[in-house]
Amino acid sequence: MRYTPIATATIGLLALAASTVPCVAAEYRVSSAADIARASKELRPGDALVMTDGPWKDQPVVFKAHGTAEKPLTLRAATPGNVHLTGKSSLLIDGEHLVVSGLFLRDGQATGDGIKIAGRACRLTETAVVGGAYKFFVHLFGTDHRMDHCYLAGKTNDSPTMQVEAEGVPNHHRIDHNHFGPRPPLGRNGGETIRVGYSHQSMSNSATLVEQNLFDRCDGELEIISNKSCENVYRGNTFLDCAGMFTLRHGDRCVVEGNFFLGHHKRGSGGIRVIGEGHVVVNNYIDGVEQGGIRLTAGIPSSPLVGYFQARDCLIAFNTIVDSRGPLLELDAGLGSSGRTLRPENITLANNLLSVSDGALLKGMEGAGFKWMGNLATSAGGKTAVDHAGITITNTSLERGANGLWRPAANSPVRGAAQGSFTHIKTDMDGQPRATRQDVGADQLSEAPVTSRPLNAADVGPSWRNRTRDE
Repeated sequence: MRYTPIATATIGLLALAASTVPCVAAEYRVSSAADIARASKELRPGDALVMTDGPWKDQPVVFKAHGTAEKPLTLRAATPGNVHLTGKSSLLIDGEHLVVSGLFLRDGQATGDGIKIAGRACRLTETAVVGGAYKFFVHLFGTDHRMDHCYLAGKTNDSPTMQVEAEGVPNHHRIDHNHFGPRPPLGRNGGETIRVGYSHQSMSNSATLVEQNLFDRCDGELEIISNKSCENVYRGNTFLDCAGMFTLRHGDRCVVEGNFFLGHHKRGSGGIRVIGEGHVVVNNYIDGVEQGGIRLTAGIPSSPLVGYFQARDCLIAFNTIVDSRGPLLELDAGLGSSGRTLRPENITLANNLLSVSDGALLKGMEGAGFKWMGNLATSAGGKTAVDHAGITITNTSLERGANGLWRPAANSPVRGAAQGSFTHIKTDMDGQPRATRQDVGADQLSEAPVTSRPLNAADVGPSWRNRTRDE
């Protein structure tokens, strides 16, 4: 049986009239989780379920169906932002080529997942989860899902705001253009904003892409993002006034590229922690952080999965760390604690631009196989920076640009001063191409269009939040 399109009938519980044009996609109004469960069994490619505006209290919504890439199935709010899932409401998206849009989960009292996405190639967009008792606000299983233009904020209990499962095969999820809003300090471990994998999944390839998201006052714990799987890419994200650090906690061969860390000297703000093998950390801009720029972490011999693996075979290049409290580079973080006796090894530190506002430029001792080239540094207030063979101390001639970022002046010695061959690094933090003569630091002098910049709330999250802002 087919349900009557909204265009030709007023549907209360759910219309049961037969469709006269079965090959044409249609929209059907639903007013309860039971309506959605019944209607989902009858949908044809391209059809949509439209949720009535207003409160949906204690509604465990299950959208389980199969669309196609050309004609996905949709579950959406009649008015984006005006469908409020409250009480013990939750959402399960399970199937293929499903799109859910425009929902607002507020102060949910269910203790499982707020939103769980399983199956393959589903999309969650223009949706918000604010406050509540959910273990995870969003929980990703399956493969090839996308979450974009969503807003998650106000988590106060244990567990990450968002959890991505690494289930043994690359999942190729894309998490982009979301606003991860304020999360207060939890006061203990377990307050991450995103965790990709678990310790026991950390040797699995997740291949998750996290790009162009705003992390805004995410203060839950030290690890803002906790990477616990392999071959993930984190690029173009903005970390604004966060009391924590981006952390490659477990897993190997991840890329951390072109992210902006704007600490404004907030207590607890920091840059990037590197644990594991084969990571690439390039083109990141770290400004005004208080607990260090980049930490290379010492490891445990024959480390268990829950321990600390030695940082090895990593590239740390073309990063800018400016106006920040030292140490800007920590070479053996955690050495001597938790059984960590192995210093990082085979690390390349190349063409980084360093400017310390207070404290030391470097801390710790490098392990075997470190390679240093092209790094330039200066210290504020006339202080003398540490002398190191791999770092040249000079006046880097930095100045504030129009958008508030520190950039080298046109006559700065960083221009064309990069050493080594890094032709695979083709762009800078602005998305501009790197010239044949590459500049030191994250910014390459260029007249090409800027395609990446620090994000603000207007760039990300649901478009409807400006008119329904209530968090």
